[in-house]
Amino acid sequence: MCYSAQIRADYTKLVREFGATLSLDEFAQLYAHDAGKQRPKTPKAMDDGFIGARTPLGQDIVARIQQWHAEEMQTLDQELRVQSARLKQAEESLAHRPTQKARNEIRIAGNRIDRAQARLADLHRSGLLPRDSRIFPGVYAPVIVSEHGQRVIKPMRYQCRLPDKPARNDALYPGTYNARRDSLEAYWKNAFGHHHGVVVVQSFYEHVPRHAMEQRTLAPGENAQNVVLEFRPRPQRDLLIACLWSEWEGPEGRLLSFAAITDEPPRDVAEAGHDRCIVPIRRENLDAWLNPDPDDLGALYRILDDREPVELGYEEAA
Repeated sequence: MCYSAQIRADYTKLVREFGATLSLDEFAQLYAHDAGKQRPKTPKAMDDGFIGARTPLGQDIVARIQQWHAEEMQTLDQELRVQSARLKQAEESLAHRPTQKARNEIRIAGNRIDRAQARLADLHRSGLLPRDSRIFPGVYAPVIVSEHGQRVIKPMRYQCRLPDKPARNDALYPGTYNARRDSLEAYWKNAFGHHHGVVVVQSFYEHVPRHAMEQRTLAPGENAQNVVLEFRPRPQRDLLIACLWSEWEGPEGRLLSFAAITDEPPRDVAEAGHDRCIVPIRRENLDAWLNPDPDDLGALYRILDDREPVELGYEEAA
């Protein structure tokens, strides 16, 4: 299953290359400060993509993002004060009487201080790093969909909640960020043939057993060990990943979310030791994919079969 991907979050490039319109209203709703709403999980590249916005609504989105950042900075500053006091107290306790409890307190406080400082540095940093475009389940990404025949970019959460499913399913079925091809007409039947999208990715990541990557069996007494591999197309280029999406409404509010379709792996991924892979579709099939005919599912399967030919290289992720 594709648990993480590095997305293309450059709105200008997405609009220019794919003739899509940016749904500013949807982004404004995502970043809105509604009562009781938690800060949406968005990659830095997606937030920073609005810097320099010229329209009033675009500038309003920038202001909303900055407000979220200011509130998060305030929370992180408070966390640093609390953990610094905790660390000092634990160090004093350890100096007076060495105990395992004091050592644990020093370790925990130190780790939390490091995380808070790293997050603050990210919020203050102006330039983008490759990890700023990386998404995980629960994180939002720009998804290209079709509305009245027009390509539109909307922000959606990477873990799909279907309209007929309760919110608790997010925790009960955490793997719903991927939609297996062999379940498209079962669990995903209300989305497949109805709500299709694509996410533009530059690379994706998979958990793979080390012995499978090394194409060997486990040695006697050896425990399986997972490694994270980053797969990149060679030569480097963007891939259009086939997705299903959903609009959900309930007491918790409104949610746009998506899942990436996975299928049998191509040779490159299988030889690396993984048994599933996301599906890159051809650009010439984009409109047919985004505007599906629910009465002709065979045509949709043919698009998934006629996938983008791509050589994938991989390396262990840092």
